[in-house]
Amino acid sequence: MKVRAPSADSKYFDVKKLIHGASLHTICEEARCPNIAECWGRGTATFQILGDTCTRACRYCYVHSGKPDGPPDPLEPLRLANAAAQMGLKHVVVTASCRTRAWKC
Repeated sequence: MKVRAPSADSKYFDVKKLIHGASLHTICEEARCPNIAECWGRGTATFQILGDTCTRACRYCYVHSGKPDGPPDPLEPLRLANAAAQMGLKHVVVTASCRTRAWKC
């Protein structure tokens, strides 16, 4: 599999700095997407809410699995909205990590 390296003239590093600075997660990073340089380079991302830990342990998935450290962050929606506004997005794609085995993901 070939993976493109981020180019210096893309928005990749700006997106990375913004997402990490806002303590947000993306499925791009959590699932080790090979297209991350392309998407972040265009200034877009798929946000993952409810933290970086999923309670399911699907064999095909790279998202960290285990027991989440605590309750969901109540300020995460605000940080995500601010990041999306700073990125100039007209729509946002959001996915959620599964928080309990009882919840249907």
